[in-house]
Amino acid sequence: MDKSRDIGRLFDGIAPTYDRFNHILSLNIDRRWRRYTVGKLNYAGELLDVATGTADLAIEIARRNKAGHVTGMDISTKMMQIGQSKVDALSMQNRISFFEGSALDIPFESCSFDAVTCAYGVRNFSDLDRGLAEMYRVLRPGGQLAVLEFSYPENPVVRKMYDIFFSHIMPAVGRAVSNDKGAYLYFRDSVKGFIWGDEMANRISAAGFSKVSYKTLSFGITTLYSAVK
Repeated sequence: MDKSRDIGRLFDGIAPTYDRFNHILSLNIDRRWRRYTVGKLNYAGELLDVATGTADLAIEIARRNKAGHVTGMDISTKMMQIGQSKVDALSMQNRISFFEGSALDIPFESCSFDAVTCAYGVRNFSDLDRGLAEMYRVLRPGGQLAVLEFSYPENPVVRKMYDIFFSHIMPAVGRAVSNDKGAYLYFRDSVKGFIWGDEMANRISAAGFSKVSYKTLSFGITTLYSAVK
């Protein structure tokens, strides 16, 4: 089974309702998480946004002038088409471009980018270590990595609420918004089955990165990982 191809089809199928679903369920807190991430970035001449999706992070990076040019890359063409429509509406065509490609085989030469970002994409990699190694490869020495991903709250009360949310609320809202319950069941399982905290930081270090650190946000339901090549 080609997991990358399956994930691409999954996101193609829910692309028209993806943004609406995210903003409804997060009460727009996802926007705050992205703003926080961008605030931690140094300026980059060329920045690669891996698993760019509908380009929310790429647009925030360009809007806040944290990069001269942003390349958004994803395996879902329909997600990027929506991202392109946003970029066109904001007249950012000269600041953001899109490229179809897999994080496991990034179609750019080594040392091509000053920064690499990825928001809520690494848990979908069929091979996390290979994806991290590829992001390391395309970074220039001294380049910055920023990975924003869901994590699991350590507080038992928050964790219980989180479990209720992912087990019952998210699939129901996903079904109501997109008529695709299966896609959002996958999201639930991908979040609950993924690594976070020290384990994720150790995997980033093992890929060759230095100065690896992480910051939990919103009671630990999401985490920003930062590192340098």
